Amino acid sequence: MYDKVQLMTSICFTVIGEPASKANSRRLVQIKNRPAFVKSHKALAYAKTFKHQCPCLADAMLEGDVWVDIKIYYASRRPDLDESVILDCMEGLIYENDRQVKEKHIYWDLDRENPRAEIVVGTADDKIAGREHRYPSDQRPCA
Repeated sequence: MYDKVQLMTSICFTVIGEPASKANSRRLVQIKNRPAFVKSHKALAYAKTFKHQCPCLADAMLEGDVWVDIKIYYASRRPDLDESVILDCMEGLIYENDRQVKEKHIYWDLDRENPRAEIVVGTADDKIAGREHRYPSDQRPCA
């Protein structure tokens, strides 16, 4: 008998720019005379930039449990490693909700000239099948 064919369900891409730390990127505002915390201008600008650079899977978003490997290259040593804004930004583009992320590997690096996030996302089935992946900067395609 033939084995069931498994489609590759991982995607890799790079987003240019430095993500804002979600924990440190809230500002207090008044909405209908009530205090509320909203994203900072930097976080909102990054989200807009992210959406222009992120591939949109539209009708083919990853379903079920997913894993992410993210290398974040910061422009200075100051920022904390924080991938939460990136995970939020992928909602509706790569997967439906960031609650689908069940495994995360997040790495901090420094590139003063070219801050960016190199992102690989795949399904749990892809990980179980033992498929390897490469980051965009490795100059090799995702497996």
